[in-house]
Amino acid sequence: MKHLLTVATIAALAAAVLPSHAQSYPSRPVRYVVAFAAGDSPDIVARLVGDRLSRLWEQQVVVENRTGAGGTIAGNFVAKSPPDGYTLFHCNIASNAIALALYTKLPYDGRDFAPISRIGTTPNAIIVHPSLPVHSLKAFVAHAQANPGKISYGHGGVGASPHLSMELFKSIAHIDVVHVAYKGASPALADLIGGQIPAMISNVPALLPYVQAGKIRPLAVTGPKRVPQLPSVPTMIMSGYSGFNVTSWYGLCAPAGTPQPILDKVHSDLMKVLQIPDLMQRFADMVVDIAPQSRDEFATFIRAEAVRWAQVVKDAGIPSQ
Repeated sequence: MKHLLTVATIAALAAAVLPSHAQSYPSRPVRYVVAFAAGDSPDIVARLVGDRLSRLWEQQVVVENRTGAGGTIAGNFVAKSPPDGYTLFHCNIASNAIALALYTKLPYDGRDFAPISRIGTTPNAIIVHPSLPVHSLKAFVAHAQANPGKISYGHGGVGASPHLSMELFKSIAHIDVVHVAYKGASPALADLIGGQIPAMISNVPALLPYVQAGKIRPLAVTGPKRVPQLPSVPTMIMSGYSGFNVTSWYGLCAPAGTPQPILDKVHSDLMKVLQIPDLMQRFADMVVDIAPQSRDEFATFIRAEAVRWAQVVKDAGIPSQ
């Protein structure tokens, strides 16, 4: 009985201490892990959010890029990190949804993360080098069908949403184009601009400046609506592919087991950050739609995305990695 009372006392004290920990959190720098390369769209979003959290917390938020394996290297690192609030994850459609369907020996699963909130969404876009003699998605398909296996396209990494978007499109449009995986969208974009590859697919934010400068030609965006900054570029649905709607998303997660008061504080402070007018404008200029959720809503959203992409991978016959 004495032992049981001691255990109960310790548990009660721990519960009482947690809120005070949350009030003092963070008391040292916070690591913010991004699964993609510096300069890619997820990295840009994470650095903007991290900078604002740094100012709010008066503690440095250090963005750390851990790239490779479709976002799973970063995902595994965070899943195995101490659940103390000092490692946060820029969770995303690749690491937290597609990977669960695509990789047969994934070292983590959805239960290894504590979802905090979605940050925003953005579409992908199919773009080509200006030398490719196509000016529409329909023309691209016709050109690919006339040259099976001879056209390559670049993307930022196997298992990311751009890669899966194009693989899905290939199965629907019945075309044979060869994928070339890069270690990030930025090197793929450099090769596209330089003419080393004729086509590419990537998140819109990283492409936008080069499209507006006329260095690359957009054919279609994968989201449900046109992009205001590219008003003449149709969606995949407008281009004749009914039901094709792929939107990349970015969110904030922590390792499972992170104390709830800390998760609540990070969520509350993230909501404040996402309402800062100049950050909202920056995201709008980048074609990132701010779309925060409660912790429960985000957890439900991630589970639904995992189910959705499992079905996409199965229906499109995309081979497991």
